[in-house]
Amino acid sequence: MARYRDVDDQPCFLPVNLSEQLLPGTFEHALNHLVESGAVPLAAFDAHYKNDEVGAPAVSPAVLLKVVLLGYSRGLVSSRAIASACERHVTFVALCGLDAPHFSTIARFIACSAEPIADVFQRVLLVCDAQGLIGREMFAIDGVKLPGNASKRHSGTRAELAERSRKMKAAAKAMLARHAQADGAPEPTLDQRSQRQIARLDHDAQRIERFLAEHTADKAGAKGSVRKSNVTDNDSAKMATDKGVIQGYCGVATVDSAHQIIMDAQAHGTGSEQALLLPAVQAVQAQCRPDTVITADAGYHSEVNLQALDALGVQAVIADNQRRQRDERLVDQAKHQGQADPLHDKSPKPRQTILFGPADFEHDAQRNQCRCPAGQTVQGGHVAEQRGYQSVRFRFQASQCGPCAQRGQCLRKPEGKTPRQVAFHIGRTAQCNPHTQRMRAHIDSPAGRAIYDRRMATVEPVFANLRHNKGLRRFTLRGQKKVDAQWKLMCLVHNIEKLAKSGYGAA
Repeated sequence: MARYRDVDDQPCFLPVNLSEQLLPGTFEHALNHLVESGAVPLAAFDAHYKNDEVGAPAVSPAVLLKVVLLGYSRGLVSSRAIASACERHVTFVALCGLDAPHFSTIARFIACSAEPIADVFQRVLLVCDAQGLIGREMFAIDGVKLPGNASKRHSGTRAELAERSRKMKAAAKAMLARHAQADGAPEPTLDQRSQRQIARLDHDAQRIERFLAEHTADKAGAKGSVRKSNVTDNDSAKMATDKGVIQGYCGVATVDSAHQIIMDAQAHGTGSEQALLLPAVQAVQAQCRPDTVITADAGYHSEVNLQALDALGVQAVIADNQRRQRDERLVDQAKHQGQADPLHDKSPKPRQTILFGPADFEHDAQRNQCRCPAGQTVQGGHVAEQRGYQSVRFRFQASQCGPCAQRGQCLRKPEGKTPRQVAFHIGRTAQCNPHTQRMRAHIDSPAGRAIYDRRMATVEPVFANLRHNKGLRRFTLRGQKKVDAQWKLMCLVHNIEKLAKSGYGAA
């Protein structure tokens, strides 16, 4: 039998040339060349330092920028984790030298450098353009909702927060009264656990009261509604995602189709994607050519947005919510929904019951009545208008649907008490949305479908890279200005990776 040497992995001391650890063609080599060559001026960071004549020398912004971007590229978003890597990992040591920055210095650098970071982002775009990585044929816009450094339980309107503070104070008083009654003394003797609970209740109540004193009005929503405030980070917002409701921000990115360079990155404390389209378009409008096409998914679609883009003279392809239903290539998509996911699910999903549709109901327009598959009849439908279309709608009675044997195949929630409703399409209204109708006709054409399919291949891999390869799970800072800077840094990592793959700095 063949014999082999044992692998000696015992700790040892080795002479290391730090400059040789940055291999050409790697991310860290391109990053170091980008900063040290002067392609990205860092003079804007000097405004944060006041040690021109007195005080200790500060850590160079060039060092901090390099270690932060390298940390984000390795999935390290914590300042403590980056500081630890600067002491233990040879690649980080090669960028910062033997004088590793403290984690508080790294955290302060990210939190206080919003404007310089935005300038660095734009300077890197100029380098990408000089390398021929920006085509300007199509810009694809998309976003991702990420949790922030805030708690959902600290959210609410002013009235809800005031009521919560009152309940906390009442709970603390009730605990003291119970202990006083049990001890039989005016000054009760509290154990450590009770002391901590009462102190926490008092602290949270005072914190809410300070917040209410500083913010004298509720946050206004996009349509004049009241949005819930957050005591921890009032710039963040509650957002619905496929994983549930989170308290955080929506990071929006505009990606060029040529080499997937991120042209613009913004973070907003709102879950309404429709409100984020125009700011993203206006940020890259100076980079657009007359034939540049802006694309986005159905979350950014609205008649108001399409009208604004038309006024700006921007060519756009933005899907609506019914695009998939109109695409004949997706007519059999329903049969795949009940199948197992070979990468994640070990057992097939339960088949969904096919519910009765409007075609299964009989509509008598002359008598204005409707008959269901079980034979029940309802009289007197009403005409409704929605999104430029008219329909006549019928609503059955609970006494008709309650004892029906076919309610499991007719109602989405057979266990509920809501009876069945059915609508029959009549036609378009006179006041239809002209921009939406033109966009639907364009996106249903072969040219429009080709552009939209290219959008998916442009922007979706970028967010997959940020979320899975870079470990992007949450924002660690508070406040929209700071979170926006952190989001730009994360997107900057992606652009520098594209520079490294193009051979930048390797010659």
